[in-house]
Amino acid sequence: MKAILCSAYGPIDGLTFVDLPEPEATGSQVVIKAAAIGVNYPDGLLVQGLYQATPELPFIPGMEMAGVIESVGPEVTRLKPGIRVVATAGTGAFAQKGVFAEAQCIPLPDQVTDQDACALMCGFGTSHHALKQRGLLKPGETLVVAGAAGATGLAAVQIGKAMGAKVIAIASSEEKRNAARQAGADHVIGYDNLKDQLRELAGKKGVDVVFDPVGGDTFDTLVRTMGRNGRYLVVGFAAGRIPQLPVNLALVKEFSLVGVFWGAFTQHEPATYAENVRELFGWYLEGKVKPLIGARQPLSAAPKVLTRLMERGVSGKIVLDP
Repeated sequence: MKAILCSAYGPIDGLTFVDLPEPEATGSQVVIKAAAIGVNYPDGLLVQGLYQATPELPFIPGMEMAGVIESVGPEVTRLKPGIRVVATAGTGAFAQKGVFAEAQCIPLPDQVTDQDACALMCGFGTSHHALKQRGLLKPGETLVVAGAAGATGLAAVQIGKAMGAKVIAIASSEEKRNAARQAGADHVIGYDNLKDQLRELAGKKGVDVVFDPVGGDTFDTLVRTMGRNGRYLVVGFAAGRIPQLPVNLALVKEFSLVGVFWGAFTQHEPATYAENVRELFGWYLEGKVKPLIGARQPLSAAPKVLTRLMERGVSGKIVLDP
């Protein structure tokens, strides 16, 4: 089978497109024949050695695969060949076939496309966990979403609306702002004069919840817009600079800085994660959320796609066709 291989941590263009032996399912594993493969920002960090995890080399990157189960190991009890599933793991998805534990696979309703299923996992899953468990977002609150045209940003806009919030989306270009508008944001703004724009939109009360996958200068501005009892969600650092918090701001404004790590959440709270997945798929079937598939590319193009993603050049979710 064809796959993307990371043989050394370093530049993304060091990834190779190679032939590998057909995978086999052992124990409680299944083999999935891929129909769609999700691409995520952490994938780019991982292959450069910049992520929290460092898999043993060589490895196949990629966190999400949707497709049909081809074979199962002898200890599999719930799944069988022919079932459509979406699977998530730290690695292993950038291939025509993937090996995943049975527990990592979720059967797909017929109404959920393979591409959307990939988007609903890491991207929507991160935003959902951030706003529900970490941000405790309430109906009527003001939510600010930075990087609002990225996969997690657009998800946060839609989920924020589904949870009843007033959503202010921030995006860097008119094309990206249009994507945020289509996702349902109440207000869409750029990064120029950001503090003044947010003061006008949020009023004297300030911002209740910030969803920030950007960091850098954006963080420096947004922490000064927080309202009392606000929650600032630290999701990532797409701008490249990890900012530092003047802690006196948290004291004076009485807001909380809250970290969001979806991968750790799925491992430490599997029952809550499963309930989140059920709610997300329910919202999808009800039409409350709908991923934007911003690009579809062949598996062989994964290095170029990852580079473009790291440069924040894509709106919505990128999907690879195996």
